[in-house]
Amino acid sequence: MDGTALPRLVTASLTDRLRIMPAVVVSGTRQSGKSTLVQELIPGTRRYFTLDDLDVIDMVRSDPTALVGGDQPTAIDEVQRAPELLHEIKRAIDRDRKPGQYLLTGSANLLLMSRVSESLAGRASYLTLWPMTRREQIGLGRGGIWEELLSTPGKEWLDLVAAQPGNREDWRALCRRGGFPQPAVHLETAEERAIWFDGYVRTYLERDLRDISSISSLPDFRRLMRAACHRVGQILNQVEMGRDVALSQATAHRYLNLLETSYLLVRLPAFAVNRTKRLVKSPKLYWGDTGLALHLAQTSEPEGAHLENLVLCDVLAWRDARINQADVFYWRTRTGEEVDLVIEAADNLIPIEIKATERPRLGDAAHLRAFRTEYGDRSGPGLLLHTGSTMEWLTPDVLAAPWWKVM
Repeated sequence: MDGTALPRLVTASLTDRLRIMPAVVVSGTRQSGKSTLVQELIPGTRRYFTLDDLDVIDMVRSDPTALVGGDQPTAIDEVQRAPELLHEIKRAIDRDRKPGQYLLTGSANLLLMSRVSESLAGRASYLTLWPMTRREQIGLGRGGIWEELLSTPGKEWLDLVAAQPGNREDWRALCRRGGFPQPAVHLETAEERAIWFDGYVRTYLERDLRDISSISSLPDFRRLMRAACHRVGQILNQVEMGRDVALSQATAHRYLNLLETSYLLVRLPAFAVNRTKRLVKSPKLYWGDTGLALHLAQTSEPEGAHLENLVLCDVLAWRDARINQADVFYWRTRTGEEVDLVIEAADNLIPIEIKATERPRLGDAAHLRAFRTEYGDRSGPGLLLHTGSTMEWLTPDVLAAPWWKVM
């Protein structure tokens, strides 16, 4: 199958939003597939402009109405490179609020960019396109079965998981590939992917960062990126990280914010609903793509934290394609009980533990059961994802399932 046209999880949600809102903004890290989505996967004829084209940038500065005027729907790629264009789009929408007029993409979160003063509030719907999920990479155009788990009674989960198609897969290989379409789908060897990732990092450091902020020292920024890659799955301590790379806490904080704005870094918040236990409230650190994280860390050996990262990225892709709001957290008590992921949708909670083991044991269910004891009236069964092939109820309220059956 041609990887450039593989169906994406967000396509249906994007189409629905274009039927309702005058503008839709699709954000995501560079090379996650936004241009392909806009040009090949969304039906309809649109004028297409990319602000990677210097001639288009000049047009924005001299005559922005040439891009936003007219009756034909318009797609504008990499809009973060000319945030002043959003003001013209707002004016055009206020003259005519016809749905689907503007499809905008950006390699930075416009809502977090300090240079963007125009939010298009009430005029635009926002979507995030994450790197490809495993099921997108094999042509299924979707993520894991998180929606099905939410809508299926817990006692039926085993049958639900057992009915899922797919063969056992090496999670380490998927971690190394990551989810960017080019290395994940088109490149076959580790050497080819290393060349691609190196070019990606250089482009990001030398060009993309300039679109969102001024960086005085790229070597300092790159050292912080590498330090963050060595802390995947750990609770974030900005003071300690800054000290390790000889940066002030303020500078480390700013650089981490820029990585998050670029969708490269993910700060997973703590589930902070406190009933009887004292909870840790600092975020945990993950990356938007495991392949890039391994490349920056200069290692080819994924660890258990990278498997956690894989699952998190799949959940984020599902969450951000969903119309109804859902949130993702981790849970940790001051006494060391911890659950890797907690999905919260409406008033429902799904606690998820991820173990890089082929033989889950009864003891692996302990923290999931502690979470259920704490929030039992809201929590569904616990889900223990592992790397083997076992599907069974470890306890009456904790299901052990292979990660590749759920994702």
